[in-house]
Amino acid sequence: MKKKSSKRPGETARPARKTSSGQASIPVSKRVYHFKITLINSKPAIWRRIQIKNCTLDELHEHIQTAMGWTNSHLYRFDIDGEQYGDPDLLQDGFLDLEYHDSAAVNISRLIPAAGRRFKFLYEYDFGDDWRHEVLFEGCSEAETGLQYPICIDGDRACPPEDIGGVWGFAEYLEALADPEHEMHEDMLEWHGQFEPEKFAAAEATRNMRLGL
Repeated sequence: MKKKSSKRPGETARPARKTSSGQASIPVSKRVYHFKITLINSKPAIWRRIQIKNCTLDELHEHIQTAMGWTNSHLYRFDIDGEQYGDPDLLQDGFLDLEYHDSAAVNISRLIPAAGRRFKFLYEYDFGDDWRHEVLFEGCSEAETGLQYPICIDGDRACPPEDIGGVWGFAEYLEALADPEHEMHEDMLEWHGQFEPEKFAAAEATRNMRLGL
């Protein structure tokens, strides 16, 4: 996925296999990691459930971007057990003092608890709009023979448009779109066109994840 400028502070989805309580018995090359990503403070909730092979945190960032529907146009970071990870090429401008770890040098297999227990961490995208996501690791399973990964298993609701002003700006945007008499209705239509907040297709998200869109 090609990175753009930064801004500062098809296959039908298949049911998920039963996750393992421990990952040690599954070789790393055959492990499939199950994550649920939820946009914090979105009401109704905007979320995705994905299955991916072992990869770097930078690649996990790209999987989240594509599954959610973002465009990878801004900075990002992970906050995992008190440590922060981000893309060093994008974080050099004014962020060196924050001591980010290189997200492209850390595999998720190093961060997942050895016992395979569920745990949560934070993924933040666009330090202006402050899109904060709860990432829940739900467990591991063994890759199915003949099945291609990554996969978006399920999800709900469309991703907000970029640069809309965060969760609260998105709520105001939806309010304006829903009311033809709203003073910003025509402006919002002209700016972004029609928007279907309930539209989401897991199969389409899967295709895009595999294409790296």
